[in-house]
Amino acid sequence: MTQKVKWGILGLGKIAAKFASDLQLSDGSVLYGVASRSLEKANDFKAKYNAVKAFGTYEELAKDPNIDVVYIATPHALHYSNTMLCLENGKAVLCEKPLGLHAFEAQTMIAKAAEKNLFLMEGLWTRFIPATEKLIQLLAEKAIGDIVFVQADFGFKPPFDPHGRIYNKSLGGGSLLDIGIYPIYLSMLALGLPKSIQATARLNNTGIDTFCALLFDYPNGAKAVLQSTFEANTTTEATIFGSKGFIKMHAPFHHTQKLTLHRYSEPEQLFNLPLIGEGYLHEIEEVVACIQNGQTQSSKHPHSVSLHLSNVLEAVKQHIGLNYATF
Repeated sequence: MTQKVKWGILGLGKIAAKFASDLQLSDGSVLYGVASRSLEKANDFKAKYNAVKAFGTYEELAKDPNIDVVYIATPHALHYSNTMLCLENGKAVLCEKPLGLHAFEAQTMIAKAAEKNLFLMEGLWTRFIPATEKLIQLLAEKAIGDIVFVQADFGFKPPFDPHGRIYNKSLGGGSLLDIGIYPIYLSMLALGLPKSIQATARLNNTGIDTFCALLFDYPNGAKAVLQSTFEANTTTEATIFGSKGFIKMHAPFHHTQKLTLHRYSEPEQLFNLPLIGEGYLHEIEEVVACIQNGQTQSSKHPHSVSLHLSNVLEAVKQHIGLNYATF
């Protein structure tokens, strides 16, 4: 019988709670440790999600010899230091997206994981959900012919809190890194790396982007039209248009449960592809399988893709004048 993977969770916010809930559904997983800067919060989380141990510091969790892999669920600006702490202490890591606040951070994290021969993956849950798996299959089969352009948006209107992670530049706030990463990733999944990028944005008085619009050009002439915003509740849908039809990823596209395939002059096909639990189980199972098989990266979301994604994000930041080095 394969030994269960013992998980730690570092940072105990809303996403960590959903992740911990889905860990209960993974037969190959045990939630061993949870860490917060507040031991009281860690103990409450431990009780609610049946963890074995609670820690009042991140360092204690990272040094516990019983933990195999740590899920990093802290704000963007802490991903690098928290991941490096865990890797230095011999822990495999699933780091919530983006892998780093800067491209050089992602590069350094990946190099450290290779040096330590440890598993590392960016937690981009979209890649592992059933709808994305089906999308990849349909595109591989040329179900809509050659891709002409991709259109995707992600927008919601949160309450303004200059100290919260969404608006606080020192925490890596901004629509680009928080939600714009999803339209960008989808365009890369469908079309690969763009040959040129155009971008425009609106920066607010805290120095982060509250709106970002992108136009990507590809070597084959295809385009991607993408946007992210904290200024409005948008449709949060995505459509991939091809020479023979289109595929719609229903809202919210980044963890959709429905695809519509429309081939010109043919009836529509609707694919219902439900998530299990909160939707994080799919990436959890990928990590468990990789660790149990002795892999240091996922073939579905390898280090090379995370590096490409971080480089595209870096280019967009330069275009719109978003500089996290100045906070």
